[in-house]
Amino acid sequence: MKPSWFGESIGHYENGDTLVIDTIGLSTKTSYIDNWRTPHTEKLHVTERLTVSGDGRTLDALVKVEDPDTFNEPLYLVQRWRKVPNPLEESVCAENPDDFFYKNLVPIPQAEGPDF
Repeated sequence: MKPSWFGESIGHYENGDTLVIDTIGLSTKTSYIDNWRTPHTEKLHVTERLTVSGDGRTLDALVKVEDPDTFNEPLYLVQRWRKVPNPLEESVCAENPDDFFYKNLVPIPQAEGPDF
């Protein structure tokens, strides 16, 4: 398989409530293991397990990162998201230039003419 930015992923359900996503073929030029830009080889294998809690209030992700040429043993990562009662609202964009986060981002700069 030719390595690509997002690799090649296959998903399936286990136990009826856990989505398992298995990814290989991640490019060494366009992806890193973490935010510190830890490099990896083409042998990188990532397995993600996403589970919604019984009460539906949290989404848990358990990630297993294997790369025998980078790590001596698998790297395990855990992330949990909580459901909040807030509605999803739009943020600042060209079509809706309201300053949602009050960061003084508007008005959006406008070019006098094309840049090309």
